[in-house]
Amino acid sequence: MSKITLQLDDESIAAAQEAGIDLSELLVQALRRRLPNLHATDREEAARQWHEENKDAIDACNKLMETEGLFYERRRKR
Repeated sequence: MSKITLQLDDESIAAAQEAGIDLSELLVQALRRRLPNLHATDREEAARQWHEENKDAIDACNKLMETEGLFYERRRKR
């Protein structure tokens, strides 16, 4: 991991500290939003793991929609 130097005004730094914001983590999150391919392998692994952890709930929801339809279909105006 590399270190860099950033310049921020004192008010911004104080506000971030008061809010409990980790500025390093905030910068990484902002870069991920702006650079979609940043850490792509890590993001794909996290998505795969999330899907695996939630597979039962996803399957149950899909089965419910197959048998009952979408919850709003009965209320939708035709």
